[in-house]
This record gives sequence, structure tokens and C-alpha cells, in this order.
Amino acid sequence: MKICTTGRMTDSRRRQAPQTEKGKVVELRQVALEDKYLLESGQVFVTGIQALVRLLLLQGQADRRAGLNTAGYVTGYRGSPLGALDQQLALASDALAAGGVRFHPAVNEDLAATAVWGTQQAGLTGDGLNDGVYAMWYAKGPGVDRSGDPLRHGNLAGSSAHGAPQSSLPADPDVAASSAKATRR
Repeated sequence: MKICTTGRMTDSRRRQAPQTEKGKVVELRQVALEDKYLLESGQVFVTGIQALVRLLLLQGQADRRAGLNTAGYVTGYRGSPLGALDQQLALASDALAAGGVRFHPAVNEDLAATAVWGTQQAGLTGDGLNDGVYAMWYAKGPGVDRSGDPLRHGNLAGSSAHGAPQSSLPADPDVAASSAKATRR
């Protein structure tokens, strides 16, 4: 049986849990809120939005283990139904910077999609600073509709060998964050 605390304890403050039924004492594991982004092994507890942030960090770690010098980039529209994503990205700014990931919120989905398209051009001609850029774009339904040009041309242009664009397009069936219903099926 493992028991975890909700706060960080230094070794000098480390304490033992109460005895269990069988009289055994279980040592409490150190836990910190930053674990969700910094812990490289073991168990972490995250929300779905925090998992997207962690995904960016994990991709960079996997690339470094493979001997690649990649960079990460994430952008999108703050009015997206993934609105809490930009808040979590801002809160994780130190971890993202240390992991080589840049967060740049956009004024609208169209500019964000164009920026992601631009990141995928890095390294196509062999003059990039990195081996590739893995990028995340997030938007809401009407923004996807207006971003067809950069999405189409970005898809046609492709990416460098180690580039990786990814889109996060949440549905908004209740039209809570959009002017029009935009569900994905």
C-alpha cells in the first residue's frame, strides 16, 4: 500500500504514515504540484489539459533520447474551448522553456495555423537551428473554417524529416465558446 501526501516535504520533514492494520509503517512519498511536468518516471496525476502540456515535454525528451535536437512550439486562439490550455501553458512556462518548448498565443486561429506552418519549414533546406520542430495548434470550430488556407498549404508543403505538426480541435456542441455549432464526427 502506498500513501501519498499532497504537499512537498523535505527530507528533514519527512514523516511516517500511521501504522496500517498489520502494524507496518509506510513511508510517505514526496509529492509536489510541479511533478505533473517535471517527474520523468513514476506516477503523475494530471487533467486532460495538463496532459497536453506534458505531451509537449515528453516529445522533447523522446527526441533527445533518440539523439535529435528538436524544438517545440505551441500556439492557438485563447477563445478556444481548450481555453484552459493557454493558462496551463503559462503556468508551466519554466518547465516548457527548460524543455525547449515555446508557447506563443495567437490573436486568432488563422495566424496560429500560419505560425505552425512556418515552424515546419525549419530544416527543409538544411539551414535550420534544430533537426525539426514539433508543434501544437489549438482552435475552435469557426476558426478551423477560416484557417483552411494555411492548413491546406501547410499540409501540401509537408515538414522537415523530424518536424511534427499536431492539431487539437475540441468540439463545442453547446456553442459555449463559438458563434456557430461545430461538432466533429
